[in-house]
Amino acid sequence: MPALAIEVKNLVKRYPNAVAVDGISFTIPRGVVTALLGGNGAGKTTTLSILLGLLLPSSGSVRVLGEDMLRHRYRVLPRLNFSSPFVDLPHRLTVRQNLLIYARLYGLRDRKERIAALAADLQIGAILDRPAGRLSAGQKTRVALAKALLNDPELLLLDELTASLDPDTGDWVRSYLEAWQARTGATILMASHNMAEVERMCSDVLMMKAGKIVDRGSPQALIDRFGRANLEEVFLHIVRKREPELEAM
Repeated sequence: MPALAIEVKNLVKRYPNAVAVDGISFTIPRGVVTALLGGNGAGKTTTLSILLGLLLPSSGSVRVLGEDMLRHRYRVLPRLNFSSPFVDLPHRLTVRQNLLIYARLYGLRDRKERIAALAADLQIGAILDRPAGRLSAGQKTRVALAKALLNDPELLLLDELTASLDPDTGDWVRSYLEAWQARTGATILMASHNMAEVERMCSDVLMMKAGKIVDRGSPQALIDRFGRANLEEVFLHIVRKREPELEAM
């Protein structure tokens, strides 16, 4: 049995007026790229937040890289990271200052050398001394990715990483991540609404709806199972159909 990067059992996150995550269970082996898909409000971001230790679940268990996130999350946090275009870095600080702060938080040695290497790799050297609030969408994405890779994470969680990017920049980011993952053997779990991106990058897909996982498989397996032309058609079918209709598929 392959080593697991993530093991979730009977996970529930309940709020006073809603259930965001409704008893989901899944495992993700190490070294794979997996997508977590669903419409707005399906529970994707809540699930990612629990995996990051930012939210406590109402019930259930979560193990990340072999550690119980509810009891020993500080053992595993230095080994993972997260990136999202919806989480801004402090605008008044320069890119370099932001990266130095995160490098200190992760306890990195040779911080300046690590930042310089990532700046060259991600082509952000020219903007290191620019305030983070004065970056374009593409520049923000590359800087956010630099922040997420500072600690060479074994597990990288991504939430809509290429949202709002033009096709050329989006392709560059995807290509960079594919090469990085192949080189490092890291595990990636990504939430995305770009189905072409998922078909290209992911070997496994978890489909969420109303806080539950309603299907799972490789992109091609899901396309074949639902008799659709591509993953976007599968996504639309799942989002628009009622639960009994899904169970009949």
